[in-house]
Amino acid sequence: MKKKYDAVIVGAGPNGLAAAITIARAGHSVLVLEANETIGGGARSAQLTLPRFIHDPCSAIHPLALASPFFKALPLEKFGLDWIHPAAPLAHPLDDGTVIILERSIDATAAQLGRDARAYARLYSPFVRGAEKFVVDLLGPLPLPPRDAILFTRFGVNALLPASLLARFIFRDVRARALFAGMSAHSMLSLDAPITSAFGLTLGILGHSVGWPLPRGGAQKIADALAGYLKSLGGEIVANQRVTSLDELPRAHAILFDTTPREFLNIARDRVRGIYRAQLKNFRYGAGVFKMDWALDAPIPWQAQECLRAGTVHLGGTLEEIAASERAVARGAVSARPYVLLAQQSLFDPSRAPAGKHTAWAYIHVPNNWNGDATKIIENQIERFAPGFRARILARHAYTPAQMEQHDANFVGGDINAGAQNLFQLYTRPAWNFLNPYATSLRGIYLCSSSTPPGGGVHGMCGYYAARAALREIFQ
Repeated sequence: MKKKYDAVIVGAGPNGLAAAITIARAGHSVLVLEANETIGGGARSAQLTLPRFIHDPCSAIHPLALASPFFKALPLEKFGLDWIHPAAPLAHPLDDGTVIILERSIDATAAQLGRDARAYARLYSPFVRGAEKFVVDLLGPLPLPPRDAILFTRFGVNALLPASLLARFIFRDVRARALFAGMSAHSMLSLDAPITSAFGLTLGILGHSVGWPLPRGGAQKIADALAGYLKSLGGEIVANQRVTSLDELPRAHAILFDTTPREFLNIARDRVRGIYRAQLKNFRYGAGVFKMDWALDAPIPWQAQECLRAGTVHLGGTLEEIAASERAVARGAVSARPYVLLAQQSLFDPSRAPAGKHTAWAYIHVPNNWNGDATKIIENQIERFAPGFRARILARHAYTPAQMEQHDANFVGGDINAGAQNLFQLYTRPAWNFLNPYATSLRGIYLCSSSTPPGGGVHGMCGYYAARAALREIFQ
């Protein structure tokens, strides 16, 4: 490390790397410091079970990465990033042995929904037609004026509603309601809570407009491509370099933290005072996850064979069951029949496992810092829709919420979104500062993590907007 840089970024997750790239592209010297031995934050890969079985400890399926306006502007394919599109983005099996498939085509999806077909098409079609502009609005911080104010307002009217309410209001039958509930439950909130519909709408829009892809070779390839491009711009990255104090950092005009408010306060200590410090201390972290990976002897034996076409499978049955599962988490408990998010990357990416073998990836939502063991109930849910699953397990690996936080300090209590994305923290994260939510109370110091708008997901937009703020205010 040199003694002075134009900018120093603490944390080499997708947002930290995005911030570094944005500043480096403007011609400034940049240093990225990463506490872990490997870069990537939530976008990493490892051999968690058996040799040559490549697993993603956190993020696995990446519609937001493909839709990200920032990532689209980068030549990441030149640095080894190759996207794979499963035949279908999503499968949602039911207990009667049938399955609803989220297809890239709205019409093909709607055709499976009986008398809800027209309602489904009416709900999603306007946003998919305008997706190119609309997604930019969706991934921007308020109060940026939307590029299509009418479409954005139409989205907002529906998005503000609880998913359980919107699903019952728009759809009449089990199938459409279940599909919408499964996507909305990505919010990690009770489906009775406001704005949970926003997640069901957004993920459906992305499924139809860009798909739900996975990176060939594992999520680590996203971070590696970002790092490769940054280094081509002259940026530096130093891993295994934990920062515990501002005094440990080289001199810089701007410092950006790809950390949670809690970790930033631990590093800045008593330099942050007053109202801003109080707001960061009051920042709320959401539900955690209990995460599992499996090495398998064969593909998952789904009762509904069409599930093998999808990279992602939602397990939870009906709207009512999924809502009950997420409601239990909000009340500090875990359902015996939890909503399970499952990915089966090796069906589409042979590099993930030895020839003829496979991997599976899944997690459930649990209360923050929950210390139980969900292995049995997760595998029971998979067996429910894929009898014989356990017989194909060669090895398993589990992360408790505490172990997720050990893997990445931003996952406080297992919260992979680095903060609850509820009504009060969706765009006011991490503090009430609409004009510049990335600026801290310290001159030249910014937050650029998923604790800032637009929140969780591998898209780099938090880092991009934070870097833009630094370029505007510090480098002019």
